[in-house]
Amino acid sequence: MKKNIFNLNKEEIFKNSNDELVILENIRFYPEEEANDDKFSKKLASLGEIYVNDAFSCSHRDHASVSKITKYIPSYSGIQINAEVNALNKITSEIKKPVTCIIGGSKISSKINIIKNLIPKFNSIIIVGAMANNILKYKGLKIGNSVYEKNIDYLIQEIFTYAEKNKCKIYFPKDVKIGKKLNDKSFEKDFKDIEDDDMILDVGSKTLVEIKKIIDDSSTILWNGPLGYFENENFSLGSSEIAKYIANRGDKIFSVVGGGDTVAVINSLNVKNKFNFVSTAGGAFLEYLEGKVLPGIKALN
Repeated sequence: MKKNIFNLNKEEIFKNSNDELVILENIRFYPEEEANDDKFSKKLASLGEIYVNDAFSCSHRDHASVSKITKYIPSYSGIQINAEVNALNKITSEIKKPVTCIIGGSKISSKINIIKNLIPKFNSIIIVGAMANNILKYKGLKIGNSVYEKNIDYLIQEIFTYAEKNKCKIYFPKDVKIGKKLNDKSFEKDFKDIEDDDMILDVGSKTLVEIKKIIDDSSTILWNGPLGYFENENFSLGSSEIAKYIANRGDKIFSVVGGGDTVAVINSLNVKNKFNFVSTAGGAFLEYLEGKVLPGIKALN
């Protein structure tokens, strides 16, 4: 029978001796959860004897069941959280160099802090996906009708200046594959041949050769974000080629993958077990890479 959490108590939960596991309803239905309410945290803590956080993907949230509950009950990290933190530490604090980041997505503005945090620690950063269109346009290359952000030239200049200062090489596509629309066939082009109604939707063959060479010269790889519009198989070659190439490097490289779309790529190729670590998290993964202190991890520390 469904009950309000505030009306539950520890003795009542296991009144039936046959019960071995009790699962509470989604506590985000309670406004006190996201409000990080002290009384709610204390109530949750009263229902158990120890607290184990094994949800790294939620640990960037300063919520009652994530951070404040640890004030009222002996608290520990779980196996998955430890694995996530250890893997991310290996690519941010305990790096085996040379280290390379392949980073994609739609907006540079949403990942600028990640890039800036990684530049002093990484040897190479490869910018792909729609993010790369901004750099191509900034460099005076044709991008046709491709997705790009307006008014961010200052961010791109900031990236290149900071990278040069820290001796980190920034790479971006040398050639691309285009379509007139998202469900189109794929056509490879050099930038000089791009027409006004062309959309850049994947990297080209010259770019793949360069990325593979960078991977060969790396000891550690972090990958977050597909290389193209992989939802259309005609523009998925860049992502799948790089996924398989990293996977086949075996113990020659330490590889970490994070982000829902990137994980979807490697799952579709059935090569997940060939990467050293595949992160379960989205927002928490990115915030950790930004150098932010995650409330859930801080509370356990």
